[in-house]
Parts: sequence; structure tokens; C-alpha cells
Amino acid sequence: MTRCKWCNLKNEKYIEYHDNEWGKPNFDDKYLFEMLILESFQAGLSWECVLNKRDDFRKAFDNFNIDKISNYDNVKIQELLKNKKIIRNKLKINATINNSKIFKEIQSEYGTFYNYLKTFTNNKIIYEIDKTTNQLSDAVSKNLQKRGMKFVGSTTIYSYLQAIGVIYSHDKECFLYKENSIY
Repeated sequence: MTRCKWCNLKNEKYIEYHDNEWGKPNFDDKYLFEMLILESFQAGLSWECVLNKRDDFRKAFDNFNIDKISNYDNVKIQELLKNKKIIRNKLKINATINNSKIFKEIQSEYGTFYNYLKTFTNNKIIYEIDKTTNQLSDAVSKNLQKRGMKFVGSTTIYSYLQAIGVIYSHDKECFLYKENSIY
């Protein structure tokens, strides 16, 4: 089976992620929050690095419980900075706490985070390949930054939108490739 060129065929976690998760619409707020955290940690690194640590991130960040994360204190931050199983970047850890609070504000304002995203997407899936940003990722990124989120540049948001299934980007050679088809 031919997969997207970025998928490391020697890494079972990567194959599983590619085949069963990446690009498949999942608009559950818990999932959207988890992926936003993971994508922000990926900034400047490879997705494979983050994916390999995903289970450890889940444990370290209380299974991505937004209420717990938004209340992390210095003791928890120090615990995370000592955890060798995750990416120990103080700026990204602090951003996660900050971003969780803003994510909750967006949920309060729109009902769900996905309802917020729909204001940009009109509930449509975009089919495109070989890009790292577009007008949608630029707009979402700009709005999230205006609200105070960190590590949500256009490239990070583009990757995020691909991961959650808003942008469908499987390579033309990939067995999962589709053009403007309906799920």
C-alpha cells in the first residue's frame, strides 16, 4: 500500500496515525484541544517526535483535561519541566496553560470550539496538497493570536486543520487520496 511520502513506514505509530486518524474529520472538542496542544508542541520539531511521545503527553497533561490544565500552577509546571518523556519547553508548557484558558473562552462564546472553526470554514472540507499554509490557516492563526494564544502560527494551524480533517491533504499516490468527495 502506498502512503503519503511523509509517513515513516518503519514507525508503527506513524502508520497507524496516517491510516486511521490524520485527515479524518473529528470535531469533538476534547480531541480538538488535544491536537491543538500537540501541534503547538510540534512547532520547530517533527510531528513524528511528538507522536512518539503522545501517550506520555496524555499522562503528563492529565489526559488533556482542559479544566485541570487551565489551573496548572508552578508546582505542576516544574513537574512537567522535569518529565524527560515529554518535550520540556517552558514556553510551550506555559503556552499550553494559557491556550487552554482561551480555548475555554472560545467554547463559552461559541458553544464548542468546532463552532468557532466553522465561522472560518463554513463547515466545508478543503482538498489540497503540497501546502503548508493557506488563507484559512492565516485567518484562524491571526484570530487565535489576537485572542492571546501562543505557538499558533499559520503553519502550525495548517497542520492542525489537516490533522483534524478540515484540510484533506493525502498525497495523490496515497491509498487514502480523495478529491472533493463527501464523507
